[in-house]
Amino acid sequence: MADKDKGPRRVTSFDVARVAGVSRAAVSRAFTPDASVSPKTREKVHQAAKELGYRVNYLARSLTNKRSDLVGVVAAGLDNPFRTLQIEHLARALISRNFRPILLPTSKEADTSAVIGQLLHYAVSGVIVTSDAPPTEICEQCAADGVPIVLINKGDDIPFVDRIVSDDRTAGHLAADHLIDSGAGRLAVIAAPSVSYTARRRGDAFLGRCRQRGVEVQLLTIAVNDYPSGYEIASKLSPMEIDGVFCANDYTACGVVDRLMSSRRREDGHAIRVIGHDDIPQASWAAYELTTIRQPCDIQAEQTIDLLISRMAEPDMTARVEFTPVSLIKRRTA
Repeated sequence: MADKDKGPRRVTSFDVARVAGVSRAAVSRAFTPDASVSPKTREKVHQAAKELGYRVNYLARSLTNKRSDLVGVVAAGLDNPFRTLQIEHLARALISRNFRPILLPTSKEADTSAVIGQLLHYAVSGVIVTSDAPPTEICEQCAADGVPIVLINKGDDIPFVDRIVSDDRTAGHLAADHLIDSGAGRLAVIAAPSVSYTARRRGDAFLGRCRQRGVEVQLLTIAVNDYPSGYEIASKLSPMEIDGVFCANDYTACGVVDRLMSSRRREDGHAIRVIGHDDIPQASWAAYELTTIRQPCDIQAEQTIDLLISRMAEPDMTARVEFTPVSLIKRRTA
C-alpha cells in the first residue's frame, strides 16, 4: 500500500540503458548535442526513452557539469513590440543551437542583485542583456563568476563582455537623407537620449547629417521612447514649423502618427512626414504604413549567439563589438 501512495517510480537513465542494451554513459552521450555516439546507438536510446517516458533532467545535469544548457536573457521595456520580437528571435536561435533560454524581466528600478542571484543559481552557460536593462552590476558579477555575456544595443564598455550594436549612425543618415530628398526642409528628431544609448546615437547621427546638408533641424526630447511620449509630444508639432520627423523607435512613431491623425483633419496629418526605427509588425499595419529603418532581429540574434559561443570557448578574448546592418523600409508616412 505504501508503494501505491508514492505513485509510479520515476524512470531513470539506468532504466533507459537496460532497455536499450547500452551503458549509462551511452545514454548520457545520446542526449548530449555533438557528443561522440553512433547514430544507431542514439536511435536505440531515444526509442527506449520514448517507450519508458524518460526525460532528461537538465537541472540535475547542471549540478554535475557546473554549467547548464540555460542562457539567461535579461530584458526590460517589454511593453515595446520590438522587445517582444527581439526576444522571440533570440529564443528561437538559442533553441536551434541546443540552448534553453530563461527570461528574466527587469527594469531600471529593479533590484539588480536579485536578477544576478537568479541567473547564477541556475548555473547558466551565458547571459544576454538587451537594451533598457540595467547591465553593469549584472555583467561585472557574471564575468567574475566566469559566465560569458553579450550586450545588445548597449554602450557599456566592460572587459571580456562582447556587444552587438545596431548600425545607428547609418540609420540616422538614412532617415535624414530620405526626408530631405522627399522635400522636407524643417526637420526634427524625437528621442529620449538621456535614458537610451541607441536613441542618443540615432539622434546624434540624424542631427549631424541634417546640419551637414544645411537643413534646419531640432531635437525634441522626451522622457521615455514609448507610445505615450510620442502621442503627447506630437500635439506640439505644427506643419508650419516642422515637416519631417525621425523617431528613435517605431513605438514612439506610432504614438506620433496617431496623434497627428486624431488631432487634425486626416489630410493635414500627412503634412508632416514621419520615419521610425525597428520595423515592428505594427509598422506595416494599414493604420500606420510607417516608413522606418529595419533592425533585423534574426541577423542580430545569430550575431549574438555566435559571440556567446566563441566567448564560452575563449573566455579571455578581448571584448568585441559587432554591428547589425540596417535598411530603409519605405511606406506611406514618408
